[in-house]
Amino acid sequence: MPFAHRGVGVSGADRERWDARHAAVGPGAPMPPDGLRGRLELLPGGASPTDRGGLPGGGRALDVACGRGAVAVWLAQRRFAVDAVDVSATGLAAARTLAESERVAVRFLEADLDAGLPVAGPYDLVVCQRYRDPTLYPALAAALAPGGLLVLTVLSEVGDEGGRFRAPAGELAGAFPQLETLDHREGGGEATLLARRP
Repeated sequence: MPFAHRGVGVSGADRERWDARHAAVGPGAPMPPDGLRGRLELLPGGASPTDRGGLPGGGRALDVACGRGAVAVWLAQRRFAVDAVDVSATGLAAARTLAESERVAVRFLEADLDAGLPVAGPYDLVVCQRYRDPTLYPALAAALAPGGLLVLTVLSEVGDEGGRFRAPAGELAGAFPQLETLDHREGGGEATLLARRP
């Protein structure tokens, strides 16, 4: 799925644009966060690629800017209690349909993230991969439980042209000094951070 980053001022027009974009896309499918592909052993609960049947409870998870719910539903399939937040009512409707078709429970919340996170932690896992708002970074870190994992992927200027939605080089690496960095990658127009609260 291509990146669909929002942030830096979500207005009513932005909400309408995202509703239209989500309405034009076909049904989605559950999928792991981009930053965890090939790294599922980092998931709380000791996940493995064949974890669906025997995984112990994964804990609480937060999917920030969840869009059509692909990651939220994938996490719910792995026994996480998932809160998923997005500004688009159309995207959330598609996410609810996906959760129902996969027979999992996810708590979907419609909210403008420019006003902050509408939920409180602690969460064992916080995922954000379709939204970049550096003013939210402290709240993402604060939402983590001790030992909790942050998975954050944003568009980056590294390896691509600049733009208002792209992170400058080193932004993610320097934004979370209170967390232990497990992996940080930049290149090809993307930046990913995997970090854990001590």
